[in-house]
Formats: sequence, C-alpha cells, structure tokens
Amino acid sequence: MNRFWRAVLVIGGMLLIGGLICAATIFLLSGGRLGELVQDQLARIRLASREADLNRPIGSETMPIRFTIDPGDTPRTVAQNLVYEGLIADADLFVDYARAYDIDTQLEAGVFFLYRTETLAEIAHALTDSASSQFVFRILEGQRLEEVAYELIDSNPFFGFSGAEFFALVGPGSQQDSGLTQFIGLPAGASLEGFLFPDTYQLPAAVTPIQLRQIMTQEFVSRMGSDLPAQARAQGFTLYEIVTLASIIQREAVRVDEMPLISSVYRNRLRQGMRLDADPTVQYGIGFRGGSWWPQITRDDYQNARSAYNTYLNEGLPPGPIASPGMSAIQAALNPEVSDYLFFRARCDGSGYHDFAVTYAEHLANGC
Repeated sequence: MNRFWRAVLVIGGMLLIGGLICAATIFLLSGGRLGELVQDQLARIRLASREADLNRPIGSETMPIRFTIDPGDTPRTVAQNLVYEGLIADADLFVDYARAYDIDTQLEAGVFFLYRTETLAEIAHALTDSASSQFVFRILEGQRLEEVAYELIDSNPFFGFSGAEFFALVGPGSQQDSGLTQFIGLPAGASLEGFLFPDTYQLPAAVTPIQLRQIMTQEFVSRMGSDLPAQARAQGFTLYEIVTLASIIQREAVRVDEMPLISSVYRNRLRQGMRLDADPTVQYGIGFRGGSWWPQITRDDYQNARSAYNTYLNEGLPPGPIASPGMSAIQAALNPEVSDYLFFRARCDGSGYHDFAVTYAEHLANGC
C-alpha cells in the first residue's frame, strides 16, 4: 500500500473516530434522548405551518366539559379522547404540540373542566395542573335538601353525579358517621336536613357525593364549635332542636336584624305550650307543589295538610329542621330577644319587616 492510500485510511479513521466522539457527546448531552430530541425538532417543524390551527378554538359553546385523564394515559390517548369530546379537531397536532413543548411529560391524571372556546394550546397547558380545576358551589340559607339536590346539583354542569345520588346519602334513612350523629344529636333514620351548612364552597373537579357531604357537614361542625352545643344544653335543648328552631326562623325572617325578635315569639310559645303556627312548616310538609318547594299555602292547608311538620296541627317543634339555617338564625334561636310577644305578621308596607303583638286581638288589628 503506497503512502497515499495509507494517508487516506488514517484520515478516514480519524474522521470516523471524530464522528463517533461527536455522536457520543451529543448522546450524552441529550441525556440519552437523542431519538426524542430528533422527534421534538420534527414536531416543531410540523408546528411551524400550523400556528393558525393552534390558536383557533373549535367552537363558541361556553358550557364546561368534564374531561378525565386516567393514570397511564399516553399523550396519544389523551389527544384521541379530546377529539372524541369535540374539544380539538386534530389529534396529531395535539401530540406534536405536547412533544415540542415538553407537555407530554407533564400531563396529569385527574378531572378537568375544559371549554370548546379554548385553543388547542390552552387546553394542552390546562391538562398539566389538575389541582387548578375547581368550581364554586353555593348553598343559600333557607334552602331544603331537595333544592340542593334536584335544583342546585342537577343544574350544575360541573358535578359528575346526580342530585339523586347525593340525596341518597343525606336524605331520610341514609347512614351517617357516628361522630357526626352524636355531635348533632341526630335521631335514628333522620336526614341531614339543616346540617349541610349554607355557604360558598370551592370544590375540586373530581368531588364525589360522599366528599361533598363531608365538606358541608364538617363546615357545620366547625362553625358550631363546642360553645354552641354547650349553650343549647344549658338552655335545655339539644343542638338538633336549636337547629330545628333556627330553620323556622330562617324561613320566616326577611330581615336578619329581626331574627332575635321572631325567635322570642317562638320561644315564648314553646314556654307557654302553644302551637308554633309557623307557615314554613306547613310548606315543608306539603313539599313540591305548583313548581316550588315552598308553595303558596291557603287557609285550608293549615288544617288539611296532614304532616308531622305542620305546627298548626302538632304541638312543639317539628320532627327536625325544615331547611339549612345560617349562623344568624342559629344565634337568634339561642339568643332570643326578651319580649312578651306571641304573634307576628308581615307589615303591609312591603318592607320585609313584621308587626308583633302580645294578644290575638292585637295580632288581628295588625292585618292589612
């Protein structure tokens, strides 16, 4: 072999070794992801001509869509499910975007609320943080269990369960935690009416019926603390009875500042052995009528609406709460204003306030 060919072989060997060294260096610098880096670059190249598609939402509907990523779902599976739910139009584009921006390694298992008004890029980033998918749920003071279940829950697109499923866990005959039962003084078989504390809750997307019940009853327990049950016992009442009275006050009062005076009327009546004659208890016993859970009642209803809750027919407190009272009503039940009043009726001026009376004759004179 002459000198020329030996030089060629030497140079070729050096180039081969150099190439191998360069390749090894690139491989090491890539953390062993050389193939993935190549795929990432190819994905970026494909995305370069798809910017308009990335930033164009698929629709204009504002209704939230529950979307679930199960543990072990690949970016391809996620993309195909997004197409199936009508959230994106192109699964390959989603996979390319997720790969190019390292989102494919950040996708989280969980439940998300997505919208067709979001772009593919916005959806991809949203799927990296399941904890941020929360929603607001508000229970108003004075609402009954059926309203919470069949109106609030069933009309809320964020829930992944029905009002009937929730009602089965809180309605009559439902099984409750023994600690909660003891704290409330809950009779056997009684519902949780009155003990789902009315408030505004920030709920996780994946909340279950059991978790929702726990969240609201824990809020009730937290608000009561140890002082309020002790205060009730000192007055000869159970917490269950105080909440029952508070629920009536909540439904009767329009003005919060009048609650202690309304409470005094009922406490005076109980003390004297008079029937409470509370219209909301009649409504509760009737239930859903005329498109409302709190129907307009007639004079006939006072005597003909046969129910254990009708305090025109039955003495003392009804069997249990008739709605969810707020703290103002509970405090009023425990701390009534001192008065001799035994009657009250709505003022004729539409102010929401009431006229109070000691005698029935005075009560009649307050009529409009």
